[in-house]
Amino acid sequence: MPDSASSSRTRRVVFASFIGTTIEWYDFFLYGTAAALVFNRLFFPELDPVTGTMASFATYAIGFFARPLGGVIFGHYGDRIGRKSMLIISLMMMGIATVLIGLLPTYHQIGLWAPAALVFLRFIQGVGVGGEWGGAVLMAVEHSGSSRRGYHASWVQAGVPVGMLLANGVFMLTSRLDEAIFLSWGWRVPFLLGTLLLVVGMFIRLKIVESPVFAKALAEQERSGEKESRLPVIDAIRRHPRNVLVAMGARFAENAYFYIFTVLVLSFGSQQLGIGKPSLLNSVMIGSAVQLVAIPAFGALSDHWGRRPVYLAGTIFLLLFAFPFFWLIGTKIPVLVTLAVVLGLIGHSALYGPQAAFFSELFDTRVRYSGASIGYQLAAPFAGGLIPLIATWFLKRSGGDPTPIAWYLIGMAIITLVSVWLAEETNRKSL
Repeated sequence: MPDSASSSRTRRVVFASFIGTTIEWYDFFLYGTAAALVFNRLFFPELDPVTGTMASFATYAIGFFARPLGGVIFGHYGDRIGRKSMLIISLMMMGIATVLIGLLPTYHQIGLWAPAALVFLRFIQGVGVGGEWGGAVLMAVEHSGSSRRGYHASWVQAGVPVGMLLANGVFMLTSRLDEAIFLSWGWRVPFLLGTLLLVVGMFIRLKIVESPVFAKALAEQERSGEKESRLPVIDAIRRHPRNVLVAMGARFAENAYFYIFTVLVLSFGSQQLGIGKPSLLNSVMIGSAVQLVAIPAFGALSDHWGRRPVYLAGTIFLLLFAFPFFWLIGTKIPVLVTLAVVLGLIGHSALYGPQAAFFSELFDTRVRYSGASIGYQLAAPFAGGLIPLIATWFLKRSGGDPTPIAWYLIGMAIITLVSVWLAEETNRKSL
């Protein structure tokens, strides 16, 4: 968008994208928290605790495998008919699926139909969030001037820690109920609250305007008589194969470390180390609050220093922090456990802050939704969705020793280092 564009309009769009993303990730993270803390007893009660947790994390991973499908579907229509309508549809999908999870009967009530329904609704969540990210980010990026794209787009990313803060906060409150009450209906409350958040998000998103960059590209296409792309996803891969791979590789460390810091830490800390669940949730909430400041700060920094330097610095920190993270958690001292999570999430913010603008700038307008979504979402199943499951399997095989997990994370960081090192710098690139 031209630099003379209305700053107030840009702020409205960024705020709407931030709120919508917050709501969608609240929905998505609720599942992760519940999978770590309670779903094994509700939907897989006949398995031992560790195996039940692995089964719970397997259903959690389903959402990540659905995300590339969401990226392809929403990217296709987002590049053909516009960004705004796709954001509204994705928000509705997420909200409805989350509320229905809160209404699900458990295994003791309907047997195997319960986990089957849980998997289906988790799949719908995954498709919704897979389409959400690209649209929300592009609306912020394409409404921004070139000198502040990283900062504006990073506020969309900041919706993630706020969504996590809300999800863990509500879960922490309900988990203080008597255990029998919590297992009976208390766990449902956070999911049913999604109804209220859905209404708020829809109200805000319906008021924003379409991306001016996309509207201009569409108008120029009509004037020139150029044919509309039949398959923007294929065109994105054909035109920008290197950048699709760069985006995928750049996601590996960011996604893997994040879910260790925020999801696995809950089950590892409570089951392997005996740390209280409220204390662990509190650590994640404090880390999420810090990220709300850190993500925009690193996004703004990338506008001045470049996307690559900030991203590479964060990746190197995460690589070096893999073992110290588990050493700090292993002390079982609440202050040090919180410090581990906070430091980890600050390092993650150095990647996540510049990421939205970085990925968007790798692709041209007519395939940007598809290209950014594919690069972002294709890595999600392997770098994020399977991480809690793989890590829990490592713990089971090693008798609770997290050393294999640390080495696995270092491998993820090396993939990201190589990918970002080979990428072009994009922070001054014209859209």
